[in-house]
Amino acid sequence: MEHLTEIIIAVLSFAGTFMGTIFANNKWIYRIEQLEKKVEKHNTVIERMAVVENTLRSHQAQIKEIKEEIHND
Repeated sequence: MEHLTEIIIAVLSFAGTFMGTIFANNKWIYRIEQLEKKVEKHNTVIERMAVVENTLRSHQAQIKEIKEEIHND
């Protein structure tokens, strides 16, 4: 009977450790997914800012051309 008690305790300990490991892994997976979402959002902003910067450069060049035309007339 003593061996049976030890076996039951060992099985329960293993089950507890196993469940704890699964819970911890799920928590890390969730956190990684949240970080991936933040990175994606950040990357989208970076891409949009690149478009804005290119548009701004183009507009600045157009303004410069218009100013030169005004001064040359």
